[in-house]
Amino acid sequence: MTNPPPPAWPRIVAIIPVGSLENAKTRLGASLDAEERLVLAQRLLRRTLEATIGSPDLAETLVVSPDPAALEIGAAAGARTLRQRSGRLNAALRSARDDAMAGGADAVIVVPIDLPLVSAATLAPLVRELAAGGPTGGPRVVVVSDRHGRGTNALGLAPPDVIDPAFGTDSLAAHVAAARAAGAMVVELAGPLTLDLDTADDLLLIERVEPELTVG
Repeated sequence: MTNPPPPAWPRIVAIIPVGSLENAKTRLGASLDAEERLVLAQRLLRRTLEATIGSPDLAETLVVSPDPAALEIGAAAGARTLRQRSGRLNAALRSARDDAMAGGADAVIVVPIDLPLVSAATLAPLVRELAAGGPTGGPRVVVVSDRHGRGTNALGLAPPDVIDPAFGTDSLAAHVAAARAAGAMVVELAGPLTLDLDTADDLLLIERVEPELTVG
């Protein structure tokens, strides 16, 4: 008699937080007008959705946003959506995390939409590291820093509530400190996801390496 296969491990849910698309990337105001910034934000959101939904190792994508247009784009792409009730990012992420856990998530990854090189392939190392501990391997926190080594460009949590999200100034140090205080294994990753889009200099770099995102 053969043993039944073990339950699938892990169930990983991608959380994509989105603010107001119309008000996105205001720091690029000297380079792009309001309509161009909106187009760019929409392209970035769709690219992020394509990456997470296209990943064979992610069970679900959850878009959390106060913006009906962002939720509509997410739903059209096949994501589940959650209306953001709080104006603060970390509070919205906690709500999305709790929602994912209620649906049986073993782990979550937080993927902002300002990562121009995001794809199923570039997400794979993060997902692989997050799942490496298996169901009995203990808590893990996987972080991808920005290229300056201060911000957090992507965050993986297993279990989803091992730490609270702490996005904001110097968030990389905040996430690492919280993970160590929780007794979690910390994995820091480099790679393409360290490139984000925040300033005019970032835009110039991204236009060279990823011209599909060029607007204007």
